[in-house]
Amino acid sequence: MSAVATIPLNPTIGQRLAGLDQGQRMRLALGVVLFVAIGVVGLVMGRQAEWRVLYANLADKDGGAVIAQLGTMNIPYKHAEGGGAILVPADRVHDARLKLASLGLPKGSVSGFEMMESNRFGMTQFQERLTFQRGLEGELTRSIQALSSVQNARVHLALPNQNGFFREQQKPSASVLLSLHPGRTLDRNQLAGIIHLVASSVPEMNPTAVSVLDDTGKLLSSPADGAGGGLGADAEQLQYVQQVEQQYSRRILEILEPIVGKQNVKAQVTAELDFSQTESTTESHKPNQTPETSAIRSQQTVESSAGAGSAPASGVPGATTNQPPAQSAAPINGAAQALTAAGQSSATGPTKRESIVNYEVDKTIRVVKGASGMVKRINAAIVVNNQVVVDAKGKSSSTPLPPEQVEKLTALVREAVGFNKERGDSVNLLNAPFVADKVEVVDIPLWRQPDIQDLARSMVWPVGTLLFAILVLFGMIRPAMSAIGKPPVARSGRVEERGGQLDAIEAEQPARPQLSAPVTSHEPAHTSAGEVRLEDARKLTRDNPAAVANIVKAWINGEVPA
Repeated sequence: MSAVATIPLNPTIGQRLAGLDQGQRMRLALGVVLFVAIGVVGLVMGRQAEWRVLYANLADKDGGAVIAQLGTMNIPYKHAEGGGAILVPADRVHDARLKLASLGLPKGSVSGFEMMESNRFGMTQFQERLTFQRGLEGELTRSIQALSSVQNARVHLALPNQNGFFREQQKPSASVLLSLHPGRTLDRNQLAGIIHLVASSVPEMNPTAVSVLDDTGKLLSSPADGAGGGLGADAEQLQYVQQVEQQYSRRILEILEPIVGKQNVKAQVTAELDFSQTESTTESHKPNQTPETSAIRSQQTVESSAGAGSAPASGVPGATTNQPPAQSAAPINGAAQALTAAGQSSATGPTKRESIVNYEVDKTIRVVKGASGMVKRINAAIVVNNQVVVDAKGKSSSTPLPPEQVEKLTALVREAVGFNKERGDSVNLLNAPFVADKVEVVDIPLWRQPDIQDLARSMVWPVGTLLFAILVLFGMIRPAMSAIGKPPVARSGRVEERGGQLDAIEAEQPARPQLSAPVTSHEPAHTSAGEVRLEDARKLTRDNPAAVANIVKAWINGEVPA
């Protein structure tokens, strides 16, 4: 008696997995593991923090201290390419900087007058003075580094000890070492500003006592003794000549561009300047002037008189002799006056009168000092493009300017530059067609454009991850899931019994080639395919009547057998 096996109508996932072969199970497991790994990697990469620079160009000692402190604070970090910077997550940059600054890191930063706040008890006067000097150097370094062209700076101050017992006090001096950003330079005004800043920050410091050097060792400031001052003067003179030439060129362009067009005129001016300094002194005297218009320097008058009839003084010395003469009794009238005048005239001798008057000499002294940088000669060369004429058909053509217009333009240029024929100025205006440079447009393929390449580099990882996930899903997981969803199929058209139950039945006609059944002794030699299937059904009914009964029952109820 054959064992009766039952076929479950709704098999579980475990039963369907059990129905897979070993290769399908391995592919399904590997596909699930890869798909989960891809999802985890994509999630991690999507949530990866953006890194920002915390500190750059740190010394090895400061960099090691910063990294050790970041590890203590549990802040992730990494080094930039080349090790020139320390990177931390963008959302923790400011927090990390504040915490490191509270700890005094990095120590290589410039310290100023805050060094005076940490004075310890028992410091000597020399230590206090040295701390003050270091703080002043730090403050000056901060101020100089605030300039846009300066990358780094160091200031060294030489502050002598002032003593009231010294007859001659030594003056302070300073040295400044500058490191400029690549491609940056300092002009004369900025250099003078740095020197003035340092000299004004230290009492009794002369600007000539400040030396400024660059990182190559080149002396930027003029020496105190004046050595090499000619080089600086020559550089300033050359710069002034360039400014004068640019000013004249700008005048020419401003007056011609509105007439011929902005891109249709080119001008170059060469100016010859005289930087020699001359000084002349002139002394002039005016001719003799009248006494009324002349200034008197000194005046001397000498008068002397000697009478012939006058007798020398005589008599006995005494009181009587010293008495004044008695009052005259002569009447006061014209006759008496005439008599007195005649008597006086006869009694008075020759009289001598001498007068000496010295007048100031009129003199004019004139000192004339010639100005430096006077224009000695100007040479101007101007090229004007041909004018573009558009005909009635809209076709443009280039034609030369008329001679009359060229003469007018030349006259305008002469007036603009202040043409002076006596000093040998020259103005040459040429009308010629400009050669237009042909710009070859290179058609760069789309895949070679920098923007597209950057976009492709940024999309390689997410797109590659997505494609790999799709490949795993459709190449490994989906075929295994499809095999799980299909009902079990009986092999070779026979029913296998396992544990008294039917594992699989042939629910549908299998897609296999129609082979002729083997010829037996009780069967005819020529058997059709329908007869073979009918014989197989009869054999199934004899071997498994319960299974056939369930199939027929399902047909009657209108259900599809599992």
